Amino acid sequence: MIESHDLFHEFPEHVDTIRKLTLASDDFVRMMRDYDDVDHKIQRIDQRVEAASELYEEELKRLRVSLKDKLYKVILASK
Repeated sequence: MIESHDLFHEFPEHVDTIRKLTLASDDFVRMMRDYDDVDHKIQRIDQRVEAASELYEEELKRLRVSLKDKLYKVILASK
């Protein structure tokens, strides 16, 4: 089974903060959508729904980590 990497699963201790940010910050929402889009692409590759080179998949995974780090910094700064 493919593991979910959405923010609510990644940061369960910050669910309330994430919800507040989605209501208050358009920039956070855009970044969260970008993160979700990248995560969805990775899931489709992992499920073999879409074919992709290993290089492209690794690039997507690095992008997901980068976006998650940025989102986490925003979450911590808003506490």
